[in-house]
Amino acid sequence: MPERVQRRNCSQLLLLVSRIGKNCIRMGKRLQEWISVILCFSLICFNFYNLLFYLRLEHTPSIIVGIFAGVITADFLSGLFHWGADTWGSVELPIIGKAFIRPFREHHIDPTAITRHDFIETNGDNCFMTLVPLANMAYKFVSFSPEALYETCPWECYVFALIIFITMTNQIHKWSHTYFGLPRWVIFLQDWHVILPRKHHRIHHVSPHETYFCITTGWLNYPLEKIGFWRCLENMIQGLTGEKPRADDMKWAQKIK
Repeated sequence: MPERVQRRNCSQLLLLVSRIGKNCIRMGKRLQEWISVILCFSLICFNFYNLLFYLRLEHTPSIIVGIFAGVITADFLSGLFHWGADTWGSVELPIIGKAFIRPFREHHIDPTAITRHDFIETNGDNCFMTLVPLANMAYKFVSFSPEALYETCPWECYVFALIIFITMTNQIHKWSHTYFGLPRWVIFLQDWHVILPRKHHRIHHVSPHETYFCITTGWLNYPLEKIGFWRCLENMIQGLTGEKPRADDMKWAQKIK
């Protein structure tokens, strides 16, 4: 067989293997997302039922504070993660570059791409992240004494609210980029700023994307901006490492253009 034909056949075989490998990875990822969503929402239902069982009227003030604190914590963590992925690192970094940083870079180029993801793709990763704390909460409900659960109920309400809003952060973010066909109850929650409003989130998408990073409720965006929280962190990190914030984000945007 001529050498040229052998090389062509070898290239075709490598291309085929590459395509099979990519399809396997894609199928494995999709399976992981499905399993994560099913397990996550099953545990949420189980834990919610048990929380209701152990609630008492005297818990009301501490539960209200706990739920509010849980939502605030989730909003702050969404901003911290978003700020980190937007501001530092490069898409060229091994593993995290492609898995975590690149989606944020691409989101600035095409903000509505997230609206073309289905429920499983949108929420699979966040559901995966909350499985361990949800499983830990479920373990407490089946193994701790009723007295111990009664005492820790306000704390568990804080943790549960934190988990719920972390789980739904990507979905809330997707809704903030969706301008047609939203359910009325979602629009109501956005209008009353219970979750991230569409108009509010637009502020972040003005280049160079250096503000309003919190994407769960957005409650912390204004106060954090007023005290210059993110700029202080960036100045500290730049002073320690010499790395310039959002340098790779600018390169990425120019490359796409």
